[in-house]
Parts: sequence; structure tokens; C-alpha cells
Amino acid sequence: MDSFKIFIVEDDLIYAKILAHHLSHNPEYETEIFRDGRSLLKNLYKNPSIISLDYNLPDMSGMEILKRIQEFNSDVPVIIVSGQQDVLTAVELLKKGAYDYIIKDQDTKDRLWNIARNIREHFNLKQQISFLQDEIGKKYEFNKIIKGESPAIKQVFKLMEKATSSNITVSIKGDTGTGKELVAKSIHFNSARKNEPFVAVNVTAIPHELIEAELFGHEKGAFTGAMARRIGKFEEANKGTIFLDEIGDMDLNMQAKLLRVIQEEEVTRIGSNQPVKLNFRLIVATHRNLTEEVKKGTFREDLYYRLLGLPIELPPLRNRANDVILLALSFIENFCKLNKLGKKTFSPQAIDKLRTYGFPGNVRELKAVTELACVMSDGSIIMPDDISFTSGNSVNELFMEEMTLDDYNRIIIRHYLNRYNHKVRQVASKLGIGKTTIYRLLKDEKI
Repeated sequence: MDSFKIFIVEDDLIYAKILAHHLSHNPEYETEIFRDGRSLLKNLYKNPSIISLDYNLPDMSGMEILKRIQEFNSDVPVIIVSGQQDVLTAVELLKKGAYDYIIKDQDTKDRLWNIARNIREHFNLKQQISFLQDEIGKKYEFNKIIKGESPAIKQVFKLMEKATSSNITVSIKGDTGTGKELVAKSIHFNSARKNEPFVAVNVTAIPHELIEAELFGHEKGAFTGAMARRIGKFEEANKGTIFLDEIGDMDLNMQAKLLRVIQEEEVTRIGSNQPVKLNFRLIVATHRNLTEEVKKGTFREDLYYRLLGLPIELPPLRNRANDVILLALSFIENFCKLNKLGKKTFSPQAIDKLRTYGFPGNVRELKAVTELACVMSDGSIIMPDDISFTSGNSVNELFMEEMTLDDYNRIIIRHYLNRYNHKVRQVASKLGIGKTTIYRLLKDEKI
């Protein structure tokens, strides 16, 4: 553990040595004595961890020295040690930024020891938090958290990089299961706000009558059941990022209130008339086409333009070619490590089975399917029979989205290949198409 530098500024050399000797019982502490204010100020470049400052020095006042220390480094804790029991002076020094004020008596050295210990513990805690935040940042590196080599996902990476370099609002559009919250977290933890809170809110998960209180907070007694003051999600996210998922499902009344919060950068808790100023970064996501929702009158146009910011569209898994296999291999590697299983991989036939399935549940479904396959497989090789799909590609799912005829054709061919165990001749016969059409699509990795 690094040494902890404590500067003792005291014109009484004997008294200074008594304090230094007492502190030296902790081997982590490294003490240095200064007899006046000027010699201390000349040595501030050594970056002390704590300064114990005698208020009455021969050359400068304690107030002046405190001011000069703060101009150099406002983070260093300054403990004022004084022979005067002047409450007004003590209060003024604390207002000016002194960490603590103690009176010179027989207990001074013990009080100084306890204060130093508390500061040291706080310092260690801050280091641990900083380390954990760095680890979180590494965890959310783009290429580690989002696997893929397809052109569509590479374009997403480019936009995410741009999002991290500014405070612009980000709007993420994508099907359910494509990883919208994961993208939001990656942007936050790679931005200048990474050490501040990330608060995620799923709009659809909150009952209509509670969403205002959940987002903006409430005062005690504001409504039945409000037993105490509670800050909302926006206040929780102050200085950090708030992520509003499925923003397209918010009703028009709440949209108007959200618009005001974004414009004014402040919230007013329910039951209060006092606005609270905030500093937050906003990221929103939806599976809906907000342009169409604006045309239909279900989404406010003024809010739409406020939220648009930097748009990022996440491609569905069916449009990501070989990314399916890259993701599947990553999922089984992580699952096996987490559950202390031996290494597993897919047989060529299992890979074909994964490739020819549409994954309507996208990345979320692929993860569930591959993890179940790990459990079902008996050996190190995952076979086709170990892979089971529960959602299927029903007609209703097909028509949930607008696609081109070629897209529909590829999904139908993929479905029949999966159904008939990849027997191209049989599929071609069932669909009334040529075998070369299927072989060409397989070769081009379009199915």
C-alpha cells in the first residue's frame, strides 16, 4: 500500500515532533514538519495526503494559508490545530473549506490520529471505487460487449464512438432483444460521465398512474401512500445518464411533462413547487417507428425532435450474416466459464441449424438457445438435437415488421431448411423453386 503523506505545520518544534511521533505508529503514514506557512507552500508540489495546520504561525494567518492551499489543490484535507477556542473562527474556517478544527490540549494527538484514520479509509474507498469504475469501463468496451463483424454492426460501432465524444441525446431504435440497453450502457461507460450514475427506466414496466412519481419524485404526503420524500429517476441520474427504454409507449400527457424537463433541465417533485436543477445525459430507445407515431398523433412532434439527437438503429439478427455464429460461440464460452464446464463448440450441422433460423427474439433469444444447448449437450460438441427453438417463425411474427419481398423469401426458405433438416432438394420441391436458388443464398450467407 502507498505511503500516506501528512504535513505537520507547527512553529513549536517539540509539539510538532510529538504529533509526528504519535502518527508514526501507523507504518503507512509518512510525516514531514514545517515551521512556517511559506515553507509549507513551497512544498505543496509534493502532494500531501493531509495537512495539519497550526492556526497561529509567525509569518502568515491560518486563513491566508488555507486559501493558498486550496488555490493549489482544493482536494487536500486541511485540519486546523489551534490553541484558541473561538467558535466563530472555527465556523468561518470550516465554511472556507477546512476539513476539521481541533483545539490544542492533551487529546489533540489522539483526535488527529482518528481524523487521519478516517481520511485514509475514505481515500482507500475512493481508490476502490475508481478501480471498479475502470473495470466497468473495460467491461463495456464496444468490441467486447457487442460481438460482430457484419457491415451493419460496424456502422453501429462508428455511431457509438461519435456518441461518447459529446453530450448529444442518443435515440436507439431496434427490435426487442437487439441489445438497446447494452448499447446505452456502453455509450455511458465510455463517455466523460462514466464515473457518474447510469439509471435505466423501462417505460412499459411502470404502471400509468405511477410513472410521473417514478421519474420526477414526490414529497411526503403528496398522495395516498407517499409516506416519505422520494427522489425520482431523473434526480438519481444527476451528473450521469438516464436511459428511457420503450419511450414510444409513453402517453401524450407524460410526453408533455418529459418535454418540459428536457427543455428546462429541472424537475419538480409531485407535491412541491420548488424545481430542482439537473445535469443529465439522455438516451432513449424504442422498437417503434416514431416518425409514423408522430404522423398518427400518438407521439408529440416537438418531443420527437428533442429526442432524435444522434439516431442509432440496431439491426435485427437475421440481417447480420455470420454474426450469429460469432455471438453463439461467445455465449457458450462465457456460459461454460461461469458454470465451470469444459470447453464446448458446435458441430458443423449445429452451425447450419443456427444459421438457418430466423431468431425473431434476436440476440436475447440466441443467448438463451445457446446456453440451453450447452446444458443439453453430453460432450464437448454441441449437436443439432441439442439445439431447440421455442418461438418459431410464425406468420404473425413475420408480418410484425415491414420487410421487402426478398427478406420474406429468405425467411421462408430458412424456415423450411430448418424444418426439413437442411435437405435442399426436398425444400426446393416443397417451395417450387430451383435448388440453385437455395445454394446461391447459402453461398452468399443470405440465409
